[in-house]
Amino acid sequence: MSRFPVPPKGEPKKPPESACRALVAVSGPVPVDTFGGRVHVEWDPAAAVTPLGQLPFFTEYLKVSGLFDPWVERCPLRWTSPNAPRTRDVLGTAVLSILCGHQRYAHISALRGDTINPPLLGMEKVVSEDAVRRAMSKLDEEAGVAWMQTHLGAVTGPLLGEPWILDSDVTVKPLYGHQEGAVVRYNPHKPGRPSHTYHTYFMAGLRQVLEVEVQPGNRSASKYSSPGLWALLERIGRAHWPAFIRGDRDWGTEGNMARAEQEGLPYLFKQRMTKRTKQLVERLLRDSAWTNAGQGWEGTESSLRLAGWGRARRVVVLRRRLAKDLAVEDRSNPEQLRLSLTELADDVRIYEYAVLVTSLDAEILSIAAFYRDRADCENAFDELKNHWGWGGFTTQDIKRCRIMARMTALVYNWWSLFVRLADPDKHTESITSRPLLLQAPARQIDHGRQRRLLISHHHAEAEWVERACRNIAAFLHGLRTAEQLTPLQRWYCILSRALTKYLHGRQLQPPDALPAPA
Repeated sequence: MSRFPVPPKGEPKKPPESACRALVAVSGPVPVDTFGGRVHVEWDPAAAVTPLGQLPFFTEYLKVSGLFDPWVERCPLRWTSPNAPRTRDVLGTAVLSILCGHQRYAHISALRGDTINPPLLGMEKVVSEDAVRRAMSKLDEEAGVAWMQTHLGAVTGPLLGEPWILDSDVTVKPLYGHQEGAVVRYNPHKPGRPSHTYHTYFMAGLRQVLEVEVQPGNRSASKYSSPGLWALLERIGRAHWPAFIRGDRDWGTEGNMARAEQEGLPYLFKQRMTKRTKQLVERLLRDSAWTNAGQGWEGTESSLRLAGWGRARRVVVLRRRLAKDLAVEDRSNPEQLRLSLTELADDVRIYEYAVLVTSLDAEILSIAAFYRDRADCENAFDELKNHWGWGGFTTQDIKRCRIMARMTALVYNWWSLFVRLADPDKHTESITSRPLLLQAPARQIDHGRQRRLLISHHHAEAEWVERACRNIAAFLHGLRTAEQLTPLQRWYCILSRALTKYLHGRQLQPPDALPAPA
């Protein structure tokens, strides 16, 4: 016989009546005793929460700088339906999605529950992914491209009066559907995969995108970039042209160099290893005197005229000796990689080398340093493709890809300069800067007309982040209360602070120069 009473079969088990009385809900905080002391717990199902708790600081930056409102107001989107979403809601949703690192329109759905940040951008709501996709399709391509080019120029325009270098390069974006312009051509990482090509022009060092053009996958050569480059320079104006243009070996062609010489614009390109170029390198390796080119490199110079060139041009040959202990990997058979280790004798030397063609008259040490600095452009490509939306937002028509590529570049430029307000000594990539300065759980508390945002930090840099955000807010408050400043003058002040490292503390002077607030 069971020791414990068993209820009859089919009869539900009921807790004692005293326990039921204890389950009656009581309003107010619930005191809970824990090993760490008493905690008062409160439930508020109506409380607004967001994972982007620090976005208000970026929002204030967009407002004070005068970047966001003109961009929205000048958007060429035109609606005919009374049920269509507001342009500000569509563009604000796209900006929030790009800021979050989304790479698909479908990811926009993750924003739908955020009721805190959209009003901060003047939005009424976060629209659906289909609304954003349809809005991009309604944009006239010519008007949309001109609109985006104008606002990309508005970000970097004040910096073009300083000496700067223009980097030009192309990157490949693999595609996995049936997109317009999806062509199989050059794709080093995924051979045989259709792709688009992104022809991009950067401000070297600052990693600011001046322009990006999306073209079919079989248009990766520099001859397809060149028209966009010269169109960009025409919009900039000769007074603000770069000190020189820089590109990889695909740019060292007669057409590119002759056009630059005709326009009086210096250049620095890597040279292809043609038969005549290799003969020159062999002669220089054997006979020339080599000078220090920095970072373990040596350099020498000569002149070269290839068969397709209209004239002889200056070339700088760089070489660097490799270490004695080498590892050689044979990838001729992908299914069976072969690795060989070898050690060189003292009388055997192996060099890696590069050939640069240039119209600059700088010494070899400077030429070598200029070209090594071009690696910063490759880092920017990696960040934009892997951490921003250049790897996605793909649609069947190429028009929307072109609009979204420029929109991603614009938000990337905004964010990069905002982050420099917090740390002007370096460019902090988004994989680090977004978790630090954007992503933090926050809860909104309303006290009458006053809204408070409680931000929670749970990482080792919490103190630095709070201090940086407070400093940015104080700086922007000073600009906002300086009523004599126009939005353009405020933007000059923001750039002067963000780029202190490059300007050495000097203030950029806007067209109607007014003293910046202390």
